Amino acid sequence: MSEFKYVGHSRPLTDGGAKVTGEQKFLGDLQMEGLLHARLVTSPYAHANIVSIDKALAEQVDGVVAVFTADDLPRVSPSARNKLMLARGRVIFAGQPVAMVVASNAAAAEDGVDLVFVEYDPQPLFTSMRDALKADAPLVWANGSPGETDEAAAHGADVGGSSDAAEPSNKGGENHFEHGDMAAGFAEADLIIEREFTTSIVHQSYLEPQSVVVRPDSFTGGATVWTSTQAPFYVRQEVANILGCEETEVRVIPTLPGGAFGAKFLLYELLVAVVAQKLNRPVRFVLTRSEDMLATNPAPASEMRVKLGVKNDGTFTALEADILFDTGCYPASHGISAVLMGSTYRWPNLNLHYTDVMSFKLSSAAYRAPGTPQGYFALESVIDEAARALAMDPIALRLQNASRPGDPSLFGGPWPNMGLAQVLEKAAAHPIWQNRATLQAQGKGVGVAVGGWPGGIEPTAASAQLHRDGTLHVHIGSVDLTGTPTTFAIL
Repeated sequence: MSEFKYVGHSRPLTDGGAKVTGEQKFLGDLQMEGLLHARLVTSPYAHANIVSIDKALAEQVDGVVAVFTADDLPRVSPSARNKLMLARGRVIFAGQPVAMVVASNAAAAEDGVDLVFVEYDPQPLFTSMRDALKADAPLVWANGSPGETDEAAAHGADVGGSSDAAEPSNKGGENHFEHGDMAAGFAEADLIIEREFTTSIVHQSYLEPQSVVVRPDSFTGGATVWTSTQAPFYVRQEVANILGCEETEVRVIPTLPGGAFGAKFLLYELLVAVVAQKLNRPVRFVLTRSEDMLATNPAPASEMRVKLGVKNDGTFTALEADILFDTGCYPASHGISAVLMGSTYRWPNLNLHYTDVMSFKLSSAAYRAPGTPQGYFALESVIDEAARALAMDPIALRLQNASRPGDPSLFGGPWPNMGLAQVLEKAAAHPIWQNRATLQAQGKGVGVAVGGWPGGIEPTAASAQLHRDGTLHVHIGSVDLTGTPTTFAIL
């Protein structure tokens, strides 16, 4: 029982009524004078050279204001930050934007898209990560990878890792963690389990597609950006960079996102900002569901080989893993998956190697932590298998080997705080776990798995104003994703 009146007690969402009655406004509801609508022409090919783009008929459609190709926009060096600017010269994933049609209404923009004709010269490609790493594989970036993984840093998940290849390759980055004596660790084990796991690309499937409205400011050269984003400060920084103005001249208003799950950081804001600035008109861009599936940033596919050594008494002796992540056409960092696999439990002997592999697919991002669910899926599966083979309680096996404060981690030092043991103890005492045999006899599955994420590693700030009438005004830098206004109101 909580000692507090509000903290620790369930409370209804402060904005729940507005959401269930339809009063809550989302970005798609935003209207303003002179608003234009933008639609995309996208590539049907995963790898092709662009021979020509004919936009003459599209420009004649009633209501079409402009048709943009890469030649109409500033030339910027490709990077993960501006990965969804219009393709220049070649396309490297199916669904990549090739042209943008802007019109006075959405229907005219759609009609214009149908009348943009693009000639492609399809190029060789590969379909698997193993093929991507072969010496004769077609290169996603023949002149070298852009080598920028800012989104991992934005998630607090950048743990380093780089490609040391002397020549360009499809290897976006890699890292290796090792300590102890692997041969001795597995020799000491009474049970060794080695398994391979494969996960597919998974789209976050938020209810509201990616959406943005940009209104330019011709006086300052900046803009106001309404966007369904998790990272308004990141968006402000990058929009200012591409518009060539100070960050203070860009105002980002994060609208209530209809779901995000790690996917809504920075996508089409830069393209729409440049187009709006060129037209000096506000521009709205909302993806269709099919476009969102094709041309955003889902969770990456992975291939993992995991080998676990354990004694008959349940003591872990060694962990070995080889991890591949398909980052799509831009490099990304998923090394935190290996870091957490090697830090959640006590491993006297450890050898982990992860590689980020680029491919001719849409670029990947986070889905509730970049790469971590995939790694935990593999690790927790072999731990469960070990528990069954040893006839041990799965929670007891995890608790016996759980890292605790002061134990080493792969983050570069010991865990300053680690609550895994307390969580497992609470789970073991839960009535569902205590009565799992009865539930399983009724055909109800009961299982356990561990997942984790480092917390408190990034700076943050908040301010509060106490008014004369007793009300409190709290300023925070977080967007509303999972009941943020309600949580801070409770606090």
